[in-house]
Amino acid sequence: MLELGGTENTAAADLIKDATEETFMADVVEASREVPVIVDFWAPWCGPCKTLGPQLEAAVTAAKGKVRMVKLDVDANPRLAQALAQQGLPLQSIPTVIAFHEGRPVDMFQGAVPQSEVQAFVQKAAALAGDGGLAEAVEAAEAMLEEGAAVDAAQTFAAILGEEPENAAAYGGLIRAHLAMDEVDQAEGLLASVPDAIKSAGEIEAARAQLDLMRQAADAGPLAELSAAVEANPDDHQARFDYAKALHANGKVEEAVDQLLDLFRRDREWNDGAAKTQLFTIFDALKPNDPVAQKGRRKLSSMIFA
Repeated sequence: MLELGGTENTAAADLIKDATEETFMADVVEASREVPVIVDFWAPWCGPCKTLGPQLEAAVTAAKGKVRMVKLDVDANPRLAQALAQQGLPLQSIPTVIAFHEGRPVDMFQGAVPQSEVQAFVQKAAALAGDGGLAEAVEAAEAMLEEGAAVDAAQTFAAILGEEPENAAAYGGLIRAHLAMDEVDQAEGLLASVPDAIKSAGEIEAARAQLDLMRQAADAGPLAELSAAVEANPDDHQARFDYAKALHANGKVEEAVDQLLDLFRRDREWNDGAAKTQLFTIFDALKPNDPVAQKGRRKLSSMIFA
């Protein structure tokens, strides 16, 4: 299984630490070369610190490993605080919160601020780390799927979701991988449990369209008989519609699109616009840059707006 960098698998103890003069270089400066580190400079007597600290911890925990937090008690580490102040860090008042990235300070704020600003500060720092290689991992999984290695693709998509549960590309990919393995029940279960935040994402719609088409393929009629029925009566809309479904079930996607476009041209309102609905299902199941989808969409648009 692919190991992905950075995120949710990071142990909680590594996300939030108390630093000392001896550990500051390792826990902050060196660690920030791998992932952004937010340092909370505080003191036991500081009232605002008691509110800000838990807010920071909550926001850092929610970032799931994309940023870490180090707490430094300036009273317990006066020599370090003085040395950092001499290097230009504004530690004359606390709380002071400074984000480090690649070994240097990149952002900061002082004093008590609203929770929304705390969250925005942490999210901005986390964004410096990028996505931890997740985009590359999704591309690799897609390549596996195209090459027929559906099991490996599913494992990789699952690993990505373990780090980022609302990654729409990985979620949709996992559904399609199960479909490629003819595991329709698992695919249906995944679709039923899609997180609300990504339910309308294009990758999820594509997976849903593929599932719909796979269900149709199971009930597709005999290709030769349907072809003969359409040839015998070109105005038999049901036969043409069923013929298009059978063509798609047999991998003849472009021919299926052509039959549906012909049906739409003949009677766009037939069966509550079934031809257009089926065309959109096919287009959604294809990649946006697929030439069949692009050509079909152009033809359909020209008919709609003619």
